[in-house]
Amino acid sequence: METNKVIVQSLKKIVSGDFALAEKYYSIISDVNNLHLTTREIQLVAFTAIRGNMSYTNVKEEFCKKYNTTPATINNIISKLRKSLILIKDASKVKVNPIIVLPFSSDVTLEIKLIHE
Repeated sequence: METNKVIVQSLKKIVSGDFALAEKYYSIISDVNNLHLTTREIQLVAFTAIRGNMSYTNVKEEFCKKYNTTPATINNIISKLRKSLILIKDASKVKVNPIIVLPFSSDVTLEIKLIHE
């Protein structure tokens, strides 16, 4: 009988700031779960998680300025991400699904298990 040996590998990535940390986290979440999120979609999810919501015009304008994009692009991305339940509507606010929101002002440690069927 063959026993499965557990391999543990520890990785560390230093990032500069809350937005970079959130972008790295959502990029990993996308890759591990085969979500195939684009860079702009990851940026929007990270930005929304940090800002709290993406419902107000001033927040959308801030995103457009920071990432050099348009409100129409944001609206299309929001629509797509709501269909996949990454973003949800809570009352009148569009927010990141709470099950994938972390406090990005702190360091984040992830445990990812890749398991054979």
